[in-house]
Amino acid sequence: MFSTAIQDFVEQKHYPVFNPQAVFFDMDGVLFDSMKFHARAWVQALSDVGIPFTEYEAYMNEGRTGHSTIDGAYNSLYQRDATEQEKQNIYRLKTSYFETYGPSPVMPYAHELLSLIKSQGLQIFVVTGSGQASLIDNLQLHFPEIFQKEKMVTAFDVKHGKPHPEPYLMALAKAGLNPWEALVVENAPLGVESAVGAGIFTVGVNTGPLPDEVLSRPGASVVLESMKDLYYKWTDFSSLWLNK
Repeated sequence: MFSTAIQDFVEQKHYPVFNPQAVFFDMDGVLFDSMKFHARAWVQALSDVGIPFTEYEAYMNEGRTGHSTIDGAYNSLYQRDATEQEKQNIYRLKTSYFETYGPSPVMPYAHELLSLIKSQGLQIFVVTGSGQASLIDNLQLHFPEIFQKEKMVTAFDVKHGKPHPEPYLMALAKAGLNPWEALVVENAPLGVESAVGAGIFTVGVNTGPLPDEVLSRPGASVVLESMKDLYYKWTDFSSLWLNK
């Protein structure tokens, strides 16, 4: 599965080689089982200001910055972007609701996978559309000695969030790598679109309620059912370039 996917990817991109030196992880739905809380908070916050929004829409918009999500909702209803004041008000509501749900649990096998990757000497980045300070702080709490601030790209760092390729292009720049020297782990269709747009091999982990096609359609080279699945396949996968 992985060998064929890598070969197809390299041929399609006309890359000289596939030799990842870094792994870029999305955060919500990959490292933390937090998307159910985000979805619920978006529905409540937008409902408070009279905008219909479903949990399905929240999952389909996963990866966008908060302001981009709000603009999308306003355009659907009013055919205009939200004002800055409207964005601040709704995002404040969304954050308030999100924080009432308590800590987001770590995604099963995320820590084990991160530890294995670190032991292989690969760089580890987090690339997230989130601006939720509590979640970003939780990276240090739940994954000590894995993440460093200079190896994070968050909503605060980018002008264009996912699905624009800017977040992953910024991660490549921070790592000092070419696109064929990294790979991405994503669970969201817009995140996959962003990573593929940056030219990076992307593994989709379908940890949410959406069908696999929403990850394969925007270009994920491989789609797996969980972080556990990726963890147990990682050694064989990484041997395809680390042992050459």
